Amino acid sequence: MPHTKGLASHWRRIPQWYRLEGVYCENCGFYYFPSRNICPECRREGRLRPHKLKGTGTVYSYTIVHAPPQGFELHRPYIVAIVQLDEGPKLTTQIVDCKRDDIKIGSKVKMTFRKIQDGSKEGIIHYGYKFKPVEA
Repeated sequence: MPHTKGLASHWRRIPQWYRLEGVYCENCGFYYFPSRNICPECRREGRLRPHKLKGTGTVYSYTIVHAPPQGFELHRPYIVAIVQLDEGPKLTTQIVDCKRDDIKIGSKVKMTFRKIQDGSKEGIIHYGYKFKPVEA
């Protein structure tokens, strides 16, 4: 029988993983990802509402992973980057659909939906966002 604690957590994160949904503070105008309940800038004065981010941004920093964690050995080497979204938040993500030499700091990227991992204890195949270069 699958472990249900992970299953509940999985379902709560679907808006972030599947739709790249964050929040927008109507008081200060900042976007946040992942979603949060209180605006770090405005605190209690903030008025947060869900916001689907565009899914486009710029590579802020990156590295090439040659010694991956268990379960990702078949994917090596792969690129992990910090992407600054056009709305402002930064997130950590894998860069796909390119050669290692094709990605640089400042490269424009866009979100794509991919399988992240399967074979978990819960029996769930995890899907979510990754990013790929924007074609020039």
